Amino acid sequence: MLTTMMQMGLLIAFGSVWQLLAPKHIPALAHRRALTDLVFYILLPALVLDVIWGASIDVTSMKISLVALSGLAVSALLMWFMLRFYTTNQAQKGALMMAAIFPNATYLGLPVTNQVLGSWSNSVVLQYDLFACTPVLMTLGILMAHHFGSTERSVHPLRELTRVPPLWAVAVAMILNLLAVPRPEIVHNTLATLSGGVVPLMLIALGMSLRWDTIRLRFLPLLLPVSVISLLIAPFIALVTSYGLAMPEQITTAVVLLSAMPTMIFGIVICERYQLDSAIYAAAVFLTTLISVVSLTLWFHWLPAV
Repeated sequence: MLTTMMQMGLLIAFGSVWQLLAPKHIPALAHRRALTDLVFYILLPALVLDVIWGASIDVTSMKISLVALSGLAVSALLMWFMLRFYTTNQAQKGALMMAAIFPNATYLGLPVTNQVLGSWSNSVVLQYDLFACTPVLMTLGILMAHHFGSTERSVHPLRELTRVPPLWAVAVAMILNLLAVPRPEIVHNTLATLSGGVVPLMLIALGMSLRWDTIRLRFLPLLLPVSVISLLIAPFIALVTSYGLAMPEQITTAVVLLSAMPTMIFGIVICERYQLDSAIYAAAVFLTTLISVVSLTLWFHWLPAV
């Protein structure tokens, strides 16, 4: 796992360097948005369609969703409780809540589990994220951001769901899967070719999204509970829930690793849109991503071998 994390780190570092050295005729932000849009609107939906279409959708899928939802719920309650002991404004509270609740299950979880567990885990990752984390983020997460933010923009959580292409891909793939529609070889090969770009581009985009300038000593007391909840407590809850649901060992290992992922990158967009404290959120992304190199390695070696 440590070797894998170092390999992932090199691609993330490449993205960070590219953010500084990219040709100046295009702003660095435009480079990042081009990459993330390519992944979000084309490559990731292709991966979702290919994997979910051919996946085994059964009671285990429901268990994966329940594990994910339990981690989100406990993380939310713990962070809400911890914030009662800190002096923060509303914008900071909203950003810290978002940072503690939502893991980077796809942008980092997909490449990491793919490398250490194998391609079979792609289905687990997508079900974990798209059957639970993303729907919660785009509904309750948006409402929470609006509550703590100072923006006057209207909130339509269901409309936000319709703007997530991977969810449309899930819906189509589920229909094809449940109707047992054969997957033509040419379609599978095309989708697989598009999917091949997801992992490296995700990691490069992740590196381009990390904001080194956001780390401040004054943030560290606020970021400590975020790190503990997201990197230690959430995966422990996932482990206990998985055992309670009698999940297969290999699936348990996958969902615990996904629960142990650092803070989700996409939350920065939500923080900026709803005027939460995006600087403290970006600091949480940076710090938890850095610590996760060690914490994920420890979780992997402690979990049952796959």
